[in-house]
Amino acid sequence: MNSELVIDVQNLNKRFGDKHVVRDFSLQVRRGEIFGFLGPNGSGKTTSIRMLCGLLTPDSGSGTCLGYDVIRETAAIKREVGYMTQRFSLWEDLTIRENLDFVARMYGMPRRGQIVDQAIAQLGLTARKDQLSGSLSGGWKQRLSLAACMLHHPKLLLLDEPTAGVDPKARRDFWDEIHALAATGISVLVSTHYMDEAERCHRLAYIAYGAVLSRGTVDEVVAAQHLSTWLVSGPDLPELEARLRGTPDISQVTPFGSTLHVVGVDAAALDAAIAPFRADERYQWQRSHATLEDVFIHLMESAPDNFQ
Repeated sequence: MNSELVIDVQNLNKRFGDKHVVRDFSLQVRRGEIFGFLGPNGSGKTTSIRMLCGLLTPDSGSGTCLGYDVIRETAAIKREVGYMTQRFSLWEDLTIRENLDFVARMYGMPRRGQIVDQAIAQLGLTARKDQLSGSLSGGWKQRLSLAACMLHHPKLLLLDEPTAGVDPKARRDFWDEIHALAATGISVLVSTHYMDEAERCHRLAYIAYGAVLSRGTVDEVVAAQHLSTWLVSGPDLPELEARLRGTPDISQVTPFGSTLHVVGVDAAALDAAIAPFRADERYQWQRSHATLEDVFIHLMESAPDNFQ
């Protein structure tokens, strides 16, 4: 992967009134990289994305996006970034083609008819080009939004929870398209709540209440938390789950099909905590590995809430 940094920002901060929404945010994203944002609602992901693409001005900090200063050259950044919002933001009373033509006009693009036709064909929208956008399913609205983002051939895509509310097949198709775009050198910054999507990113950052708590590849983020995990199976798991939840040094107990996923932050303490339960021969215990979801829950529960 090319080591050229398309995003390189340090210590960005943003306040709204007395709320410190983004705190000392630093990020580096390389060309052709898919970088994932994880974090609970209200964690500052959207505000961070908007600062990077020039829609919000940081209160402090410095850095560049696509080589442009994130404070002084926001107009230049906007011309080379594609931003897809959480909610469908195109015009529901226009057809697919009319929406894309309108976006192309806003960018002042020459030969816009040809460009719009190419975008429609590339994302498989030809058969639906005259359909009103408001009548589209979530998955087709998603495709249209992506087509609108890509019309001006951006070098960077900023995607804010782009697959919320769409079915698994549409989500998989969308991510296949994102990886195809990244293979051409386009960089992608995407926020998501779906663990399977996060695992398809090259690198991740976990953000909670305005601060980055962890970053790296999926394996690096999971390993950094040093969580210890056991799987247990056997009869009457709801009753066992209730007993385990009330035991010190057990931080998470989660049902997964016919097993319970038991997690602790200290391996020795967790082993001691479950020892009395392992003595019950009705249950089978097996060491396991922490998942990204385990880490997500652990970081969310341990992060201080700056809104309280």
